Amino acid sequence: MIDLSTLALLKGKKALVTGIANDQSIAWGCAKAFHAFGAEVAVTYLNEKSKRFVEPLAHELKATILMPLDLQKPGELEAVFDAVEKKWGTLDILLHSIAFAPKDDLHGRVVDCSRDGFLLAMSLSCWSFIRMAKLAEPLMKNGGTLFTMTYYGSQMVVENYNIMGPVKAALESATRYLAAELGPQGIRVHAISPGPLKTRAASGISEFDKLLQKAQSKAPSRSLVSIDDVGVAVAVLAMNGAKLITGETLYIDGGYHIID
Repeated sequence: MIDLSTLALLKGKKALVTGIANDQSIAWGCAKAFHAFGAEVAVTYLNEKSKRFVEPLAHELKATILMPLDLQKPGELEAVFDAVEKKWGTLDILLHSIAFAPKDDLHGRVVDCSRDGFLLAMSLSCWSFIRMAKLAEPLMKNGGTLFTMTYYGSQMVVENYNIMGPVKAALESATRYLAAELGPQGIRVHAISPGPLKTRAASGISEFDKLLQKAQSKAPSRSLVSIDDVGVAVAVLAMNGAKLITGETLYIDGGYHIID
């Protein structure tokens, strides 16, 4: 295996990673890759309950910033960016890996989704990325890259994905508009669409094991993606060599999305 630390292609860059819940999180795979390629990393955790899982991971990354981030608590998001500005004065990479829908709305039909449930899912899963982009923009003085996490259910009807499908579709559209608006400042914006992974977030989707089996059997690669596969691909997009790639929804799914 290649020792990524010898490449150091992100050396000197500052990366803010949100959405790590534990060592199975996609955000953790990305944070590890940023660190391995030489970036300095800041990490957030949801609350005190999740801190005990995230704090050891932050220490492993030698994270210089570790802060709570509950998007439903006013001011916590702004406090994170204030800390980044105070500590670093600049930002090169932002990873948004946060999504939520109330259980009843997630497990029910889209047509039955409550107004409050839809608005909460859209706020936490989509608008929060737009807000983060707004806060990151003045810190990305020399350009940078913004990433968010999406899924194939945004484009095709995936059984049991339900209300998150429309929400992720909005997120992907927002990604394109942000890329167009921030591109003149050298800021790139991407939505990353991994294949199904056994993460804490995925555990809320009904019959998820069946989805995993289907993905593995139908993907051209005949294999499931790992958080490390996703992490390395995302880190590559954050490198200077990818400076003219923006506005993409990048599928990291062994080719599953091309199969009918």
